[in-house]
Amino acid sequence: MSPVLAGVLQLLALIVALGLSYRPLGDYMAKVYSSEKHYRPEKWIYKAIGANPNVEMRWPAYLRGVLAFSAVSVLFLYLLQRVQGSLPGSLGFVSIDPDQAFNTAASFVANTNWQSYYGEQAMGHVVQTGGLAVQNFVSAAVGIAVAVALVRGFARSRTGELGNFWADLVRGTVRILLPISVIGSLVLVACGAIQNFSGIHEVGQFTGGTQQWNGGAVASQEVIKELGTNGGGYFNANSAHPFENPNGLSNLFEIYLILVIPFALTRTFGRMVGSIKQGYAILATMATIWLGFTALMMWTEFSHHGPAFDIAGGAMEGKETRFGIGGSSIFAVATTLTSTGAVNSFHSSYTGFGGGITMLGMQLGEIAPGGVGSGLYGMLIMAIIAVFIAGLMVGRTPEYLGKKIGTREIKFAALYILITPALVLCFTAASFVLDTPSHSMTNSGAHGFSEILYAFTSGANNNGSAFAGLNADTQWFNTTIGIAMLLGRFLPMVFVLALAGSLAEQTPVPETAGTLRTEKPLFTGLLVGTIMIITGLTYFPALALGPLAEGLAA
Repeated sequence: MSPVLAGVLQLLALIVALGLSYRPLGDYMAKVYSSEKHYRPEKWIYKAIGANPNVEMRWPAYLRGVLAFSAVSVLFLYLLQRVQGSLPGSLGFVSIDPDQAFNTAASFVANTNWQSYYGEQAMGHVVQTGGLAVQNFVSAAVGIAVAVALVRGFARSRTGELGNFWADLVRGTVRILLPISVIGSLVLVACGAIQNFSGIHEVGQFTGGTQQWNGGAVASQEVIKELGTNGGGYFNANSAHPFENPNGLSNLFEIYLILVIPFALTRTFGRMVGSIKQGYAILATMATIWLGFTALMMWTEFSHHGPAFDIAGGAMEGKETRFGIGGSSIFAVATTLTSTGAVNSFHSSYTGFGGGITMLGMQLGEIAPGGVGSGLYGMLIMAIIAVFIAGLMVGRTPEYLGKKIGTREIKFAALYILITPALVLCFTAASFVLDTPSHSMTNSGAHGFSEILYAFTSGANNNGSAFAGLNADTQWFNTTIGIAMLLGRFLPMVFVLALAGSLAEQTPVPETAGTLRTEKPLFTGLLVGTIMIITGLTYFPALALGPLAEGLAA
């Protein structure tokens, strides 16, 4: 079987699996967030944290819950790393330095999972399982909760109430993420991923010496890192490591885990607003971009440019032979069009255009299908921008799902789409103006520029993947990327929840002959065009200095 055919068959199998999961999972999540029943374990959690899950919250209270919980999480994870050397199960590892502990705490709480350290050489069992893995669950649940709050803003009227953050957080964790993770862990163990709490041991004989490996609860952390679009690997090689991702079957399963909840949330959205067709329109937009990027990436990486490429069957540098170009390309697009950041190959080794595709996927805002929760609310923000543009074209007040998009709403949407590019471009510029940060680049020229642009794109968009050629374990990058991750995660949430509250207070307007039909293919095309134009106008100058310049020079 040719490598190209193998890649296409993997893509088709993935589409079938996602299609079979779409309806049942989407409907189930809609029931979870619409239910008034509390299970007994959930009641224990509410009692432990002192929360009343039956109290409805307006958007400022909902936001305070998000920020307070996240602030406590950052502090807890920071302190856990700082005292690691005194903890049992630390595997002999010392406590983490302050700047790196801050960066890692910000990273995992912000659902970014950027890692400027070697996981198997820095973090013991307690920090991995009691700190990082826990944040993989709850940070993902926070993202879904904010998305559900925005959906309620569209679904409700004449009220500013958006639900209860604590109830949404607990339900997302207990009823959605935990059950799927248990089943997924068993699948990965069956595929060959490890799951233990063994210490460091020496294995094999390599050039006259031995190599040290440590075990860990890898399969369980691997599942939630993909399912929650987190991305932080137990090992430095991430999903390219055979302990995390043993074979082609586990690779395809992990890609499925990355995409299944973000795609299914469009069904949840349609259910909760009372129009399945609206959910299909958002799904069609996400799927169009995802399939387009995947096809472009596979074409770019399979293109032959000389004898070495002919022999290898394509651009195999930086890719695992276990997965090939097809499995690597599908994974790379999935992880950068979502906020996952896991890697089964090294994006710095992709062709110039291939590396640019991964970067552009993040710069779109990771909305196709995006992170758990963040992809849906990011796409809905873009839908609001699209109907606003359509309203300007016909001279009509824009409406979306029966809600008028006025001055207040469009300001919140505009602030949402401006904050992340501002963080990316300003921090990238500062890194080149100052003398020290540029010394962290492995490469010079266009590729070196791409390393730093990619790092801040990944951090501010809460992705977490890296170009792998940048030494980011410095005070400058640990601090600035940490700040970018926190601001890139929580400032947009402020605008999303404020928008949700504004929409929930409105009285629905009746549909007329002049109302834009947002469930039709025409709107899907308009939405795709809006996304590409806004991203292009924002990032094209920076992309021209990096991956485009490198690709054209190849």
